[in-house]
Amino acid sequence: MPQYMLLIYGDPADAPPADQQEAQYAEWLNYTNALVASGAMVSGAPLEGTDAAQTVRVRGGDTKVTDGPFTETKEILGGYYLVDVPTIEDAVSLAAKMPNIETGSVEVRPVVVFPETG
Repeated sequence: MPQYMLLIYGDPADAPPADQQEAQYAEWLNYTNALVASGAMVSGAPLEGTDAAQTVRVRGGDTKVTDGPFTETKEILGGYYLVDVPTIEDAVSLAAKMPNIETGSVEVRPVVVFPETG
């Protein structure tokens, strides 16, 4: 079956206040458990904030490492799910049920499968 990455983006300014974070965590746990129960879940994980990120570039043999993400943007990549479902429409349907979908966005991208080589 095809696999799709559900790349979860959101603006940290839209994160719930501290007193609502436990409820938000419960929504994500329920969502993840529903993916597992449906058999679609392959893997997934939240990502640390952009302050923990580093960007690596090699130009002319010279390696440069900079702190933070590659581009400045309000929305950051916060995590991902890798799902195994029959169609991209099924993956889009799963993305539309994410707890942050009202304030963030989810990029649904097919995973490339290379033919096996000897």
